[in-house]
This record gives sequence, C-alpha cells and structure tokens, in this order.
Amino acid sequence: MPMESLIIGVFVIGYLAITLEHNLKLDKLIPALVMMAVCWAVVSLGIDSFSMWFDSSNHGLVDGFSTMLHDEKVHLVEETLLHHLGKTAEILVFLLGAMTIVEIIDYFDGFSTIKNYVGFKSKKKLLWMFSGLAFLLSAIIDNLTATIVLISILQKIVKNRDERIWFAGLIIIAANAGGAWSPIGDVTTTMLWIGNKVSTLKLVEYLFIPSLLCMAVPSLIASFMPAFKGEIKFDDNEEDKPKNKFSGKMLFIGLAAIVFVPVFKTITHLPPYVGMMLSLGVVATFAEIFSRTKFSLTDFNTLEESNQQAAHGPVHHSLSKIEMPSILFFLGILMAVAALESLGILFNFATTLKQTVPMLGTELHGEGVSDLVVMLLGVGSAVIDNVPLVAASLGMFSEPLDNELWHFIAFAAGTGGSMLIIGSAAGVVAMGMEKIDFFWYLKNIAWLALIGFVVGSAAFMITRTMF
Repeated sequence: MPMESLIIGVFVIGYLAITLEHNLKLDKLIPALVMMAVCWAVVSLGIDSFSMWFDSSNHGLVDGFSTMLHDEKVHLVEETLLHHLGKTAEILVFLLGAMTIVEIIDYFDGFSTIKNYVGFKSKKKLLWMFSGLAFLLSAIIDNLTATIVLISILQKIVKNRDERIWFAGLIIIAANAGGAWSPIGDVTTTMLWIGNKVSTLKLVEYLFIPSLLCMAVPSLIASFMPAFKGEIKFDDNEEDKPKNKFSGKMLFIGLAAIVFVPVFKTITHLPPYVGMMLSLGVVATFAEIFSRTKFSLTDFNTLEESNQQAAHGPVHHSLSKIEMPSILFFLGILMAVAALESLGILFNFATTLKQTVPMLGTELHGEGVSDLVVMLLGVGSAVIDNVPLVAASLGMFSEPLDNELWHFIAFAAGTGGSMLIIGSAAGVVAMGMEKIDFFWYLKNIAWLALIGFVVGSAAFMITRTMF
C-alpha cells in the first residue's frame, strides 16, 4: 500500500504542477514527462509489493498476480508498458498526421477560403457556426481531429487571442458532445463499440438528443455573455493579401482526406492512425505537385522565398510547424494514467464507487448500478483520463449489448471530460494549440460544461424509456 500511495502522490503533485503551469513558469510538458517516468520507475522498483495488476487488453485483473515469481512480474511490467506505449503511440501518430494535414492546408492558405465564406462578423453567429461545426464534424472525424481543424480555422478568422480562447472553450464542449453519439467520435465510445457493448444505430437513437442539448444549452447561455457581444475586428490589410491559387483545392483535398479516415477504418478494421498516414501521403503528394507551380518566375519579389521553400517543400515546412510540446505532454499524461490503471488503482476506485454510492432512489440498471454512479464516473473522467475509467467499467459490468447502462457510460465519459481542460483529448489539444490556462478555463468555461453535462444526463434519463 505505501508504494501505491507514493504513485498516487507523484501523480497528484505532477497534476498540480500542470494546472499551476503559469504560476510556476514551467511548461506543462515537463511535469507530465517527469510524472510519467517516476510513476513507472516506482512500479518497476516496487513490483513485488503490489497485490494486484490490471490487464488492459482483457479489461480485468490478472489472476494469481501476488503468487507470481519476481521475473514473471518484471516481464508483465514490460509487456504492459509496451501495450500502453502502443495505444498511446496510436493516438500520437494519428495526431501528428492530422496536425500535418492541417499545416499543409495552411501552407497553401486554404483556411482563408473558409474565412471568405464567413460573410458575417457577429461573434454570436460565429459562436453558433463553430459549435454546430464541432458537433457535426466530431461525429464524422472524431472530436480530437475536429478540434484541431476548427481551432486552426478559428486562428485565421479571429486574430485576437483573448477573444479566440472563448470560442475555443465552447468548441471543446461541442466537440466532446458531438463525439459521444457517434461510434467513431470519441476514443471511449469507440472502445464500447469495438467491445460489442453498443451498436451504431442504438447509440445514435439513445444519445443524439442528450448530446445535442449538451452542446446547445452552453452555447445558448454563452451567446448572452459579454465575450460574445459585438463583432470580430478583421485586419483590413490582411484581406488584400494575394491568395494562393491552389488554396481552395488544398482545403477540399485536406478535409476530404481527414473524413476518409473513419471510412478506411470501417473497411479494413485497422486502427485510425493507419488511415491517417495514408491520407497524409495523398495530401502530401498533391502538396508537392502544387508547390512546383506555386510561384511565377516573373515575380522577382517571391523568387528568393521560392528557392528557400523549394529546398524543403510544403511537407517539411508543415512538419516543422507542428506543436511538438503538445505531443510530448500527451505522451506524459496518458502514460502516467496508464501506471495508475495498471496497478488496479482506477479499477478499485470505480468498484468502490459502485459499492458505496447510495442508490438515492434513482432508476437502477442491470446490476444495481445507479444513475448517480455513472454521472460520478463522468465527473471522474474530467479529473482522470476517461479511457481507463471506461476500461474499468468494461471489466466491472456485464450487461448485454445495447443495455442503456453502456449508452449512459458513453455519454458521461465523453462529455464529462469537458469540465476540466485536461479532462479530454480535445481539451488537451486546445490547451496546447492556444496556450489556454487551466484556471482560466475552470473559471470561465467549466460551469458551462457542467450545465451541458447535467442537462444532457437529464435528457437521457427521460428519453431512454422511448427506445
């Protein structure tokens, strides 16, 4: 137990260092990486003192772990570390691919095409446009990619960062809400779908209305807030800047390539990062072809720039602009949570929650699991990553396919993470791209996310009897 307490202590201190990033003047990736390394070091050094081990691949505790020999336990640690690194790498490689495609589109000035289509300057209209797009896009291409794409577009339209982070906050809420009702919209929903706990049709039936309300209610409240009053100020000089003649084509090819990823996954049953790499290869091919005819030889002002960029090409240029600190931060925090998960700490937390939380007269699910327990799992997913919590629930509950419990877990885990900026993949990416402060988000956006979560949960409880 002392070793487990030590790991929890390291995690809490690391978590605090991440949240106090601006006060400590320390980039959040540093505590995330240190926390990951120290947690796994403690696991490895104290392996003989732990009484249980959680097998992530089978979503259950390892039988007879305490009676294993030391060498067997060490081998198990190595296997588990490799498993978690593989799962984390899938997300990171996927993220690298999506970010590179977005940067290639930007290289050809593709997002200015969207900016020209936005024929209004009203902040309120812009809020609804981004919320609606985040809700729909995240269901098609997943909440992580949708957040990257939309914040990239947002950066081209709203130049003032203080105004932009408000939009980014609402994009996180809308993207997580949109991801909950689609089997490919969120990592946790995908886990339940692959694990044969939910089917696509029933997921849409159960969760579309709660998810829509989870997005719409916070957006409606926000539209009356001072931050969304008035109009966006565009830079007049910037609109006169000549556009690349391939900007429209590159935008279409790039977004089509990202939308193709879930289609590829459905056809081949391969992880999404494989499809993303194929899409990146296709987009990069078009980028190289277009860049060769990009500059006119008669335009002497751009000739020098042409020679510089020709040496690297659009793909190298785009890769150099990727937000690598965000990728490393993601690696650190996911692998640190994996250490807690592997020792069965999260599994025990979820089991204790199930046993000790009173039923409070709420409607019961198959194994006497109250709605309150599922909602607390949702709140828990804001503090701890939602992936291990859903993994723990897969091992805890044995309800059949399309039982309402699984759909409620999908909703709670998917949307509950919006309450803290590091509670969801979309939030972590937005935090990296926009340098959003943890406490700014907690003060200004968290309460909106909580209202959306509660309204959506209430809507689920009312509408589930219909299906």
